[in-house]
Amino acid sequence: MSTLLFFNYKNYIFAGFHTESNFLYIKMKSSHEIKNYLEKRLIEENSFWSFDISSCQNLSDWNLIKYVLIRLDLDDIKHLFQLYPKGMIKQVWLQELVTQGDYLMAMNICFALVFFNAKKPRQYVKAMETRMLKKKL
Repeated sequence: MSTLLFFNYKNYIFAGFHTESNFLYIKMKSSHEIKNYLEKRLIEENSFWSFDISSCQNLSDWNLIKYVLIRLDLDDIKHLFQLYPKGMIKQVWLQELVTQGDYLMAMNICFALVFFNAKKPRQYVKAMETRMLKKKL
């Protein structure tokens, strides 16, 4: 059985397949290239239709994560996990998306199941929504 691991070294993202007998490294794109790719995909999807395009370049990490989660597909979302720690992505998801309630419920259930390994995703999302809203008060 092998495990896929990602790590960052000197601004390059590496993927490693760890098996019982060896560790294989595969050099991937730099984190800067991945971030530019995600920003380009957001623009292509008209995510910023009401903004001047020039103001949408060089998004903060928080906003990049938020908009990618909301606007792009699962293949693009996987790139976030190459750039940022899972905990940071989860924090943005909890504070920005989960608190939207029924509006993003189906998507949040999918994220809870696919990316955050929730055993009971619907209950988990509802519990996190309640917890996050109580923190805001």
